[in-house]
Amino acid sequence: MNEDLAITIGRAARAAREEQGLTQAEVGPRVGLLSAVYSRLERGKMLPSVPTLYRLCTELRVSPEDMLGLTALVRGRKGQRPRAREDEAPALRRLLYLARKLDAEKLEALLHVATALTR
Repeated sequence: MNEDLAITIGRAARAAREEQGLTQAEVGPRVGLLSAVYSRLERGKMLPSVPTLYRLCTELRVSPEDMLGLTALVRGRKGQRPRAREDEAPALRRLLYLARKLDAEKLEALLHVATALTR
């Protein structure tokens, strides 16, 4: 096993997961892994299979290049994506993550609800 690659993937996965305010228990099943196995992946103790890597990139919205440490952004930060802004609450990051999955009609409805709540 290429330990450096496993650590790079693990750090990128953890950073993306934390940026979106998700837990390992939420992400593991989405990518087809038990939570304990997903935890090993984030700690750099294992390499994912190609299908699992694809699901990781899809679920965490990370390019394969970033996940594999091939971009300057990742190399410059030792495998980590930029940290979320400190003033953003995890709930806000989670809301943004979920909103990105909505179709145009549902997103418009969410916008109306959010607008009404801020009045």
